[in-house]
Amino acid sequence: MKTFEELGVAAPLLRAIREMGYEVPMPVQEEVIPLLLGNDNDVIALAQTGTGKTAAYGLPVLQKIDAAQRHPQALVLCPTRELCLQIAGDLNEYSAYMEDLKILPVYGGSSIESQIKTLRKGVHVVVATPGRLLDLMGRKTVDLSEIKNVILDEADEMLNMGFSDSINAILAEVPPSRNMLLFSATMPQEIARITKQYMRNPQEIVIGRKNEGNENIRHIYFMVHARDKYLALKRLVDYYPNVYGIIFCRTRKETQEIADKLIQDGYNADSLHGELSQAQRDYVMQKFRIRNLQLLVATDVAARGLDVDDLTHIFHYGLGDEIESYTHRSGRTGRAGKTGVSIAICHIREKKKLREIGKIIGKPFEKGTLPTGKAICEKQLFNLVDQIEKVKVNEEEIASLMPSVFRKLEWLEKEDIIKRLISLEFNRMLDYYRDADEIEIVDDTDHRKENRKEDRKERGSRHALKAESGYTRFSLNFGKADGLYPNQLIELINRCVPGKVPIGRIDLRENSSFFEVEKGDAQRVMDRMNSYEVDGRAITVEPVQDKNGEKGAWNTGGGVSRKWTAERSGKRGGHSDKPWRQAAAGRKKRRNE
Repeated sequence: MKTFEELGVAAPLLRAIREMGYEVPMPVQEEVIPLLLGNDNDVIALAQTGTGKTAAYGLPVLQKIDAAQRHPQALVLCPTRELCLQIAGDLNEYSAYMEDLKILPVYGGSSIESQIKTLRKGVHVVVATPGRLLDLMGRKTVDLSEIKNVILDEADEMLNMGFSDSINAILAEVPPSRNMLLFSATMPQEIARITKQYMRNPQEIVIGRKNEGNENIRHIYFMVHARDKYLALKRLVDYYPNVYGIIFCRTRKETQEIADKLIQDGYNADSLHGELSQAQRDYVMQKFRIRNLQLLVATDVAARGLDVDDLTHIFHYGLGDEIESYTHRSGRTGRAGKTGVSIAICHIREKKKLREIGKIIGKPFEKGTLPTGKAICEKQLFNLVDQIEKVKVNEEEIASLMPSVFRKLEWLEKEDIIKRLISLEFNRMLDYYRDADEIEIVDDTDHRKENRKEDRKERGSRHALKAESGYTRFSLNFGKADGLYPNQLIELINRCVPGKVPIGRIDLRENSSFFEVEKGDAQRVMDRMNSYEVDGRAITVEPVQDKNGEKGAWNTGGGVSRKWTAERSGKRGGHSDKPWRQAAAGRKKRRNE
């Protein structure tokens, strides 16, 4: 293994990173640093978060800066405000002994006038989210004509958030002679397109295998009935008394509900989702970073860019819509050579997705057995005993109080004091698990039976109900469980698709829906709706084929028989339609750092 000196890192940078505790290069640093110190070396680096990638590109980029030239020479693009600030902070630490070098984080949610003022004074490195950088480019206040190095950090996440067009517009303004480095945890097709269009014979560096999960992470799943998911989560959290982790949920509503339940049950938890203001998000994340929170309940979108070390566990309260999202979630633990645990609490119909994820990360999931109440109580008890053994006693501070305490407790034997202390701290958990029923773990055979039952139900419900003449039938990946009812569906179509859209039958299921639109509007409806998301979850609209292969010919029945127009959106009492009214704000192509 080489040293940082042998990789060619300059003395001022070496001094700074030694003070930060860097001793030997991590694999990605050993591979990337020499390439970026050279010229005309485009690099694709496939590596998980927490592998040392910021130093891998930050050190050589800083070393090549000419501080005498007061214009941007390096550009780092990243998906979120939080990651932007994290990267800028790291680069400032690396450059602590480099005189007059200026680094500017550029992101939405902060004063653009202040950023413009700093740019006019002169900066050398710009770390930016795509939306705010495009805004500055439109105002002619940032000059990218002298950029020597461009880094796309978490490129796959930027594309998932709909920044493809923004990235294209930005890269069109940087000189073709620049070096370009693309960092990504996974390698989707859109990443491959960018590499072909903007990179020159890029060298590919893979830390591990493509799309593979971190080797330091254990992947465990628990298959339970939907009604038992929260109870299973509580049991697992109780079994790990020193847990410090993130609980990922699919929607904002579910995120808030789970966080509220945990808080009511006495856990040190809080929520992070898109309905919070930026100030609220900053406050929650700061509490979590300094460990004032033990559990953070978050959506995938809200947690992007949240860089926290030493997470012990990641909990998946159901799997995400995109299989690749599992890699990003689980990659937040097991960093920097430490071990971590990724736990999926799954419904029986997610078994297939588990197998697909196992193939992507290159390792199978372990099937977990939920701990018994007795095992949990024992674990908690010994953790309390460990804390008592390790507690620091400040003799001077408590000296004046101890005589009164001794007199108060002198009638008790040592064993009695210990029993009372344990009971004082432990009675709540003992009471809870004394009468708690064991949670049923679902067998794979149950999963297959459930699938067959659902398939029979599906086949039986569409036996002879044909879609109306001139209409195309679509499936939608939202249903009653998501609070979707006919008026919300109509509102959703109205928000996504401009103009009048005649709607035929609507059929709502628990986790999906079906609706019909006139054939002339079918392609427009599908294209427009598939570019939106609700509560951070992408909308998927697909044409349904009948048994003869004709798209949209059969209807599932049980729906609303009369025609609707998307401009009409009546009220339906007792059901909140707030997420659907806000669907337009969730467009994937938006620039909402």
